[in-house]
Amino acid sequence: MQLRIDALDAHLAKSLSPLYVIASDEHLLALEAADKIRKCARAQGYAEREVLSVERSFKWGELLAASQSQSLFGERKLIELRIPTGKPGKDGGQALQAYAAALNPDNVTLITLPKLDWASQKAAWVTSLQQAGVFIDIPLVDRAQLPNWISQRLAAQQQSADRDGIAFIVERVEGNLLAAHQELQKLALLHPPGKLSFEAIHDAVLNVARYDVFKLSEAMLAGDAARLVRMLEGLKGEGEALPLVLWAVAEEIRTLLKLQTGLSQGQPMAALLKQHRIWGPRERLAEGALRRLPLPLLREALQDAAQIDRMVKGLRAKAFSGDPWDALLQLGLKLARGRAH
Repeated sequence: MQLRIDALDAHLAKSLSPLYVIASDEHLLALEAADKIRKCARAQGYAEREVLSVERSFKWGELLAASQSQSLFGERKLIELRIPTGKPGKDGGQALQAYAAALNPDNVTLITLPKLDWASQKAAWVTSLQQAGVFIDIPLVDRAQLPNWISQRLAAQQQSADRDGIAFIVERVEGNLLAAHQELQKLALLHPPGKLSFEAIHDAVLNVARYDVFKLSEAMLAGDAARLVRMLEGLKGEGEALPLVLWAVAEEIRTLLKLQTGLSQGQPMAALLKQHRIWGPRERLAEGALRRLPLPLLREALQDAAQIDRMVKGLRAKAFSGDPWDALLQLGLKLARGRAH
């Protein structure tokens, strides 16, 4: 059974399943969902808790043993199985299928996983878990969704803020949902219920952003030059490896180049997006970028990326001089702004 995260409270108010699976890379939301399940289990008499973590030395027989063993007082048990890699392997997959097929009614099992890739989602062990219990796949809260998420969290603590205040929080906590949660809790402690002024938010909220190199392309595609500058400065300040950042930008340029080339040959946009595995919010971003970035500009940008790569390796570059981070910024701004050719 698949269950949306926003339906978990209503589900737990009605019943408690013998098996729950939480799959997500959004650690705060996964932790909150797991805490709700733990609280419900304790309230219904599952007083004992046993935690297993699938590390290199883990033996899958431990899971079966945990399910079959009972405490001295015969208390019902909550068994937590954590699979940090999301890859149980062949033996683990078989063990999970067998476990799901013979759940102990005296226990509740909570399995936590990272977000599963496309291949893992089709695996037999995943299908077995989905059929035997409640499977909660929690998506990431992307930047476009973050203002609404913050507004909802403020409303839950009987507070609100105007658009500028929300935007300020978004900018300060980008890529760090746990930090956003902590900053909102701080606002609840510092200020009474009601509408928060921009000054109150500004004075309370720290700059706790955690910049993600793979989200840099999102700012680039959206043409958001200010965000692009902020993210590059953040990545540099956090000591991110420049070759990795350059690789991410160059990969985005190559993808756009392939898309633009296909369009110039008369291929439909929908087919090109599917071919290059571009789905969800990235579709809209890619379409907007392609309207802004003609083929000659993209070819030039790819050549610029090659020159910056030479700079990183200590070789002389024709197009740039000085700091390779500055050169990468120039390239990013060229792509964010676009220009006619």
